[in-house]
Amino acid sequence: MTRNVGGIDRILRLVLGMALIAAFLIDREAGHRWLYLIGIVPLLTAVAGTCPLYSLFGINTCRINR
Repeated sequence: MTRNVGGIDRILRLVLGMALIAAFLIDREAGHRWLYLIGIVPLLTAVAGTCPLYSLFGINTCRINR
Protein backbone atom coordinates (compact mmCIF):
# COMPACT_ATOMS: atom_id res chain seq x y z
CA MET A 1 0.00 0.00 0.00
CA THR A 2 1.23 3.48 -0.75
CA ARG A 3 1.62 6.10 1.94
CA ASN A 4 -1.17 8.65 1.97
CA VAL A 5 -0.98 10.04 5.52
CA GLY A 6 1.31 13.06 6.01
CA GLY A 7 3.27 14.33 9.02
CA ILE A 8 0.75 16.52 10.81
CA ASP A 9 -2.03 14.07 10.03
CA ARG A 10 0.02 11.23 11.55
CA ILE A 11 0.73 13.22 14.71
CA LEU A 12 -2.96 14.04 15.16
CA ARG A 13 -3.89 10.40 14.65
CA LEU A 14 -1.30 9.27 17.21
CA VAL A 15 -2.52 11.79 19.79
CA LEU A 16 -6.18 10.92 19.22
CA GLY A 17 -5.51 7.19 19.34
CA MET A 18 -3.45 7.41 22.51
CA ALA A 19 -6.08 9.64 24.17
CA LEU A 20 -8.85 7.16 23.40
CA ILE A 21 -6.80 4.20 24.64
CA ALA A 22 -5.91 6.14 27.82
CA ALA A 23 -9.61 6.92 28.35
CA PHE A 24 -10.33 3.21 27.99
CA LEU A 25 -7.80 2.41 30.71
CA ILE A 26 -8.97 5.20 33.04
CA ASP A 27 -12.78 4.97 32.67
CA ARG A 28 -13.44 1.66 34.41
CA GLU A 29 -17.10 2.05 35.31
CA ALA A 30 -18.76 3.14 32.08
CA GLY A 31 -20.86 0.61 30.20
CA HIS A 32 -19.76 2.05 26.87
CA ARG A 33 -16.08 1.73 27.77
CA TRP A 34 -15.35 -0.60 24.86
CA LEU A 35 -16.03 2.26 22.41
CA TYR A 36 -12.71 3.80 23.42
CA LEU A 37 -11.02 0.88 21.67
CA ILE A 38 -11.82 2.65 18.41
CA GLY A 39 -8.57 4.47 19.23
CA ILE A 40 -6.73 1.46 17.82
CA VAL A 41 -7.75 2.48 14.29
CA PRO A 42 -6.05 5.91 14.22
CA LEU A 43 -3.01 4.41 15.94
CA LEU A 44 -2.65 1.71 13.29
CA THR A 45 -3.17 4.11 10.39
CA ALA A 46 -0.59 6.51 11.85
CA VAL A 47 2.00 3.77 12.30
CA ALA A 48 1.35 2.27 8.86
CA GLY A 49 1.23 5.68 7.16
CA THR A 50 -1.74 4.68 5.08
CA CYS A 51 -5.49 5.11 5.52
CA PRO A 52 -7.93 2.92 3.58
CA LEU A 53 -10.59 5.66 3.58
CA TYR A 54 -8.10 8.15 2.14
CA SER A 55 -7.35 5.64 -0.63
CA LEU A 56 -11.05 5.17 -1.30
CA PHE A 57 -11.67 8.91 -1.66
CA GLY A 58 -8.37 9.73 -3.37
CA ILE A 59 -7.03 11.89 -0.53
CA ASN A 60 -3.27 12.16 0.00
CA THR A 61 -1.69 14.31 2.73
CA CYS A 62 1.78 12.82 2.34
CA ARG A 63 4.19 15.15 0.52
CA ILE A 64 6.56 12.37 -0.54
CA ASN A 65 4.08 10.71 -2.91
CA ARG A 66 2.95 13.89 -4.65
